Amino acid sequence: MSADAPDRQLIEGQPVLLVIDIQGGEGAHDADAPVSIPLMDGYDELLSSAPELIASARKADIPIVFFQEAHRRNLVDFGRELDGVEGIHLLEGDPGTAVDPALGMRDDDYFIRKRRYSCFFGTELEILLKGLQADTLILIGGHTDVCVHYTFVDGHQHDYFCRVVEDCVAGSSQDAHDGALRAMEYLQTGARRTTAEVLAAFAVIAQR
Repeated sequence: MSADAPDRQLIEGQPVLLVIDIQGGEGAHDADAPVSIPLMDGYDELLSSAPELIASARKADIPIVFFQEAHRRNLVDFGRELDGVEGIHLLEGDPGTAVDPALGMRDDDYFIRKRRYSCFFGTELEILLKGLQADTLILIGGHTDVCVHYTFVDGHQHDYFCRVVEDCVAGSSQDAHDGALRAMEYLQTGARRTTAEVLAAFAVIAQR
């Protein structure tokens, strides 16, 4: 920790778990399937601890917000998103667009569909977080270098404590993943945390 950085806990005040764009389920990232979004090696394996983190948050009565990136089939809401490396992806109604059923999302869970990368941009997230009296946002999902990073930055600029579970996020490439984690740690010292650390913190809350 930097000598000038405040001594912050993993969880400050009320935590909320943000599950960002874990979509498609088994076979969604099949190596033989057409690629519209680049994925780092081991993408699905990196996200394999997500169900355990979600279950642990439930046990501790920590609010969970699930996000789904989804685009209209006429492509009207892509904007400049197709000007870069990514091709057309995550269209409404496609099987790969659905939230991964392995996460165990329930009908009464908080769920937000988004059209752009940041979970804050053009969504009700800020209203929901105010209602939940959130202080700390814990981020899991993908892409580390796109939706997770952009959400972290917006959360930081809204003055939330932000934590990224570095072994439960996955990026477009190893270099991009690593760079995004460094960028998030630059904004908030101690932002990078492990699944084991977060599970331990959730267990303490569950025992209260």
